Amino acid sequence: MENMFDLFSQGREVLDPPDATILNVSNGLIEFKDVSFGYNLSNHVVKNVSFKVYPGQTVAFVGNSGGGKSTIIRLLYRFYDILEGSISVDGQDISKVTQKSLRSAIGVVPQDTVLFNNDIRYNIRYGRLDSSDEEVEEAAMAADIHGRIMTFPKGYETLVGERGLKLSGGEKQRVAIARTVLKNPPIVLLDEATSALDSKTERNIQESLNNMCINRTTIVVAHRLSTIVNADQILVLNEGEIVERGRHEELLALGGYYANMWQQQSRKNLKDKEDAEADDDDDDEGDEDDDNALDSDEENKDTGKEKTS
Repeated sequence: MENMFDLFSQGREVLDPPDATILNVSNGLIEFKDVSFGYNLSNHVVKNVSFKVYPGQTVAFVGNSGGGKSTIIRLLYRFYDILEGSISVDGQDISKVTQKSLRSAIGVVPQDTVLFNNDIRYNIRYGRLDSSDEEVEEAAMAADIHGRIMTFPKGYETLVGERGLKLSGGEKQRVAIARTVLKNPPIVLLDEATSALDSKTERNIQESLNNMCINRTTIVVAHRLSTIVNADQILVLNEGEIVERGRHEELLALGGYYANMWQQQSRKNLKDKEDAEADDDDDDEGDEDDDNALDSDEENKDTGKEKTS
């Protein structure tokens, strides 16, 4: 309890300036210019990063763990103030606008969706608290979870349990997508939104994500490269620096960091597929053995009947 009270006594590190203005998003142009940041002054995790995301475009960040990908998203959301450079949305420095107006313009689909121990309608409505029941259900349809909800015993009034324990991983991510659709932001951030899901569920979710991001400025942090091959631009981060940038085909042609990551994941995917097929073959053989055993039992029964007769 003492530690909790100590936490409450901590002052806020990110504050609005006295003359902060309201962010006005007309197009959704994002620009990072010579941005550097570190969680402590001695170790920068983002180093002199510059890029633009034009209105309606999708830009993806890839790279090894700890390379600074998710930090980029936290900086745009202004969880932290940068040490050097500037971040702007439609030409407005985000350090000079109110945090509330900035965050109301951004929708986030995280890797681990936080759900409340309440009904599923409440959890979707969290995306926009003043939304009507009809709007909630329309958002669920857009996220392709409405049909599943209607199979629940109490429909939209079904309790999801603590942290959503009654929902599958895919269902929780669809709730996060529905929240973002309901919020209807001009900017969307996908922070490894499908990395915790199996490949089959990921493929199903990906279509809903793609539909949600149409005509929205989108930044994606991706682990599986297959999910970002159609991005307008891919930025490869290594130790906090952008080391490569371009489209999927261009980066493969470079034969550098990205091409190496693609080859590694392709080999792993092939091995996983072969292992899955081998498991299926083993299951089929087991089924055949069971069938043969059943046939033998039937034959023995028939033979016994003949001898008896």
